[in-house]
Amino acid sequence: MEVIHYLDTMLVPLSLFLTISYHAYLWHNLKNKPSITTIGMHTLRRRAWLQDLNQGDDKKGMLAVQSLRNTLMDTILTASIAIIIVISLAAITNNTYSASHLLSSPIFGSQSGRIVVLKYGAASLFLLISFLCSSMALGCFIDANFLINASKEFSSPGYTRTIVERGFMLSVVGNRMLCITVPLLLWMFGPIPMALSSGALIWGLYELDFAGNLRSRNKQDLT
Repeated sequence: MEVIHYLDTMLVPLSLFLTISYHAYLWHNLKNKPSITTIGMHTLRRRAWLQDLNQGDDKKGMLAVQSLRNTLMDTILTASIAIIIVISLAAITNNTYSASHLLSSPIFGSQSGRIVVLKYGAASLFLLISFLCSSMALGCFIDANFLINASKEFSSPGYTRTIVERGFMLSVVGNRMLCITVPLLLWMFGPIPMALSSGALIWGLYELDFAGNLRSRNKQDLT
């Protein structure tokens, strides 16, 4: 029993601390040095693209709508995955206590009633936040598609840029919340899988979030 509590009290807070610290570091760089992050570079390029967009040109408006289509489909996929997992968690919650004896080994961590509820509740909360952000992003993208093709008399370029930026930011948050849920889902199998998946997730997100910075360094080394 001491080993069970030791694993839960050490590995679970460590996993959460690493995840929160990484995203705090990412947010700091995004606010102060956006050019070294992938999200920041995409934001700067998107602002320049929206600034040059002539809303009275039907061809450019159609091109803009087609450019937003891929992000729209990705956001729909994120929202669908999140709500499907939430429904699956709700479906298996009824059988959790009857199958708890299968996870009685110390490697699976504590399986008390409160801990089990905390595991399912934390995963469901992050998934619902992911679904909510993705749903709000879909609404922003739909409004942006209409505003981009609207005439200048009925649309404001500044408001259109705000709606587009808000949609992209909500889409990023929804996608990131879905990624963070993976370690929480693996926590059901114990704190060790949660810690390992958190480390792998942070490494993968770093390669994704700072890909532009790494590529620029590689180019400088080659030159």
